[in-house]
Amino acid sequence: MWDERKVRIIDIAEELGVSTATVSNVLHGKTKKISDATIKAVEKKLEESGYIPNMAQTLLARNNSRIIGVIVNDHPKYEGHVFEDSFIASSINFLSDTIEESGYFMMLKKAKNIMSVVSFSTMWNLDGMVVIGFCADDYQNLRDHIRIPFVVYDGYMDKRYRISNVTIDDFGGGVQVGTYLKNLGHKNVLCVSDNEICMDLDRYRGLCEGLERKADFLKIPFKKEERLKFYKTKAEELNTYTAIFAVSDYYALELMSFLQRRCINIPNDISIVGFDGSSECQKVFPALASVCQDTEKRAKEAIALLLKMIQDATFCDSVCLPVLLKEAESVKSLV
Repeated sequence: MWDERKVRIIDIAEELGVSTATVSNVLHGKTKKISDATIKAVEKKLEESGYIPNMAQTLLARNNSRIIGVIVNDHPKYEGHVFEDSFIASSINFLSDTIEESGYFMMLKKAKNIMSVVSFSTMWNLDGMVVIGFCADDYQNLRDHIRIPFVVYDGYMDKRYRISNVTIDDFGGGVQVGTYLKNLGHKNVLCVSDNEICMDLDRYRGLCEGLERKADFLKIPFKKEERLKFYKTKAEELNTYTAIFAVSDYYALELMSFLQRRCINIPNDISIVGFDGSSECQKVFPALASVCQDTEKRAKEAIALLLKMIQDATFCDSVCLPVLLKEAESVKSLV
């Protein structure tokens, strides 16, 4: 174990077989003429030696800090627990891996107002950002007030915004659910969501397309306590449907629990389908059918786009990833 009080630049240089000037230049962010491999080796040794506080100052002093911010919308629907959401947690996990593999550091922040990101990005001299969970107008407002490149990881916008975006085939996922339920004989189908816009609207429209008929739609409250009260007022109505499609696994699992507590059998009385393909789907009984997205692939695509933007300020592109319905025991055939 290194003793910080005894460590000298010459010691680190001799151990790595580089000059003291090279170590000093890495310390002070003067790395234009130093290879990436040497930079990483010196930084690793500096960290092991106890130079971490100095390294933080060095990173912030560079033109390129090697820091990528991941900004998550602390939406009221999460009620202060946004990082506990399975989709958000999985996304952060894979983004962290991908950012580190790319030779960058990740800095995580949740924000209720996207404009708070402007001062945050400047304060930490971020090289780029991945932004999750805001609306199209928010992203455009941020773009108009910030020079740092960013990629929208989980947003909804059309091409006129000229903002790099990684999205999934929400409409196609809805079509898969609708087709699946139609083939199993379900005609009386309900879709539940906390909004009627953007991605959730695409999922609902896809559901109707797959069913070849219009499904009913139920808008539910943001807050959990209010949702449970709402479900109680709608319990009799919910029981008239043969299948319910929730636009997220979170809502699907919550609704499944509510129904089961009222002695409604899943799937014999009502079939349930979710969206996201979270790990929680296989931890409940019956296992939840869900439209699965590849969160690891999404993270890799987001960072690939961001790195291109860091290298070329004029670069802008969007990627739409496929989704796949995974069947499970929460859905019953009526034919």
